Amino acid sequence: MSKLRGRRGFAGALLVITLLAGGCFKVGPNYGRPATKVAETWLEAGDQRVKTEPAEYRYWWQAFQDPDLDRLIDIAYRENLSLRIAGVRVLEARAQLGIAVGLLFPQTQQAFGSVEKIRVSSRSPQAVFSHNLDYRQSELGLTASWELDFWGKYRRAIESAGATLKATVADYDSALVSLTADVANSYILIRTLEKRLAIARQNVATQEESLKIAQAKFAGGTTTQRDVEQAKTILANTQATIPSLEIQLRQTKNALCVLLGQTPSHLTELMARAGDIPAPPPQVAVGIPADLLRRRPDIRAAELQAASQCAAIGVAKADLFPSFSLLGTFSFQASDVGKFALDHMFNWGARSASVGPSFTWNIFNYGRIVNNVRVQDARFQELLINYQNTVLKAQQEVEDGLTAFLRSQIRAQYLAESVAAARRSLDLALLQYREGATDFTTVLTAQQSLLSEQDSLATTLGDIARNLVAVYRALGGGWQLREGQDFVPAAVRAEMAKRTYWGGLLQPVSTAPPGNVPPAE
Repeated sequence: MSKLRGRRGFAGALLVITLLAGGCFKVGPNYGRPATKVAETWLEAGDQRVKTEPAEYRYWWQAFQDPDLDRLIDIAYRENLSLRIAGVRVLEARAQLGIAVGLLFPQTQQAFGSVEKIRVSSRSPQAVFSHNLDYRQSELGLTASWELDFWGKYRRAIESAGATLKATVADYDSALVSLTADVANSYILIRTLEKRLAIARQNVATQEESLKIAQAKFAGGTTTQRDVEQAKTILANTQATIPSLEIQLRQTKNALCVLLGQTPSHLTELMARAGDIPAPPPQVAVGIPADLLRRRPDIRAAELQAASQCAAIGVAKADLFPSFSLLGTFSFQASDVGKFALDHMFNWGARSASVGPSFTWNIFNYGRIVNNVRVQDARFQELLINYQNTVLKAQQEVEDGLTAFLRSQIRAQYLAESVAAARRSLDLALLQYREGATDFTTVLTAQQSLLSEQDSLATTLGDIARNLVAVYRALGGGWQLREGQDFVPAAVRAEMAKRTYWGGLLQPVSTAPPGNVPPAE
């Protein structure tokens, strides 16, 4: 009867401990979104070219209406290697979350066994009571230990790993935003450089005609050798700009090839037709500043990193308290000492078992645990400030892009007028020079002015397009492209599955909506 009561008391104690462990104890702070400074509207909101209603940014590059650009971004999304790295990191974070979840269950579950040949020292205490100094021993059994999550240590670890997974997804989205913007910028720069090269070559042709005129007039004795040398000087100077532009063009194409996940090439198949500098729409929809908190993936990543670190404080704080565990071992053991034999191991009498609760408490840690909590808290505060700073920088980037986009349009209008005036001035100077009404210096000045203004206009037209790209990048557009898609291409998943058993982690799964972080409790 006393044994039955003892067993009931033991089982009751185990039940109480288990229920307490599954309760609501979770030490450490619960995450709450920190206050941030967000403007009510944009500084350029009063401009008619800026629309503040919400807009769709999934395919923002289609605003340029350029099929070549659409094709390049599609290829980059499928082939870019940096984006693939970001995708594999999502799979890594999924596996890390699985590790954290696994720790919520019995942490040690082992089968063990051994066969030993033992020689006992003849001078050991055991030799006094037994003459069997040489014997064999075998053992086979199971052992398990389960540290109960009494203080929420493992649940906090799951919170941290879950937030880290979502932050990794946001990092992937941020990489996709950068990729689409980088491809667009490279493409626009290529078209701009092609335009500047065409302008330089056109001016070379014009200046060659001027040189012929100067040479003809010198041969006729109506001018001096100085006009000829001046014409050669301006011509050679213009010709010298062409190699420099060709270098930039080749290097930009090489950079674009890397974004496309291919070796440097001439891109003739992808950009076969001659294209103008992409013309952006005159207006841009930017929404309101508060939309950035939802749309920009780097802001989401910064907040999720803070949420992950907040949970890490609870993991560290749990070490301040005693840990409660359930331990159990069952085995069969036998030896060949005396009348026993190794083949007796599976007799029921050869069983050995132990089970029961235990606790450990780091009571003398010399401040190590407390200081570790302080370290985790300081890191959390750093990430909170980083989140606030990321929000501010995001607003700055939008404002910078908007003002550059709007003001560069005005600059282009003035430069277009300047180019038209410079062309008329050159035509008049050439006419007057042929008639002998002006000197050759006037022609050279007009030619230099026309080349300079044409080059500036082409550069500014490229700047307008690239400034609009900067606006869309700052607004966090482009990551929506991956919605409904997996983070890693099928070929890469197949390669990984062939090398390692991944279970269901390689299968496409829906991710949490933007901005979804652990709520404050």
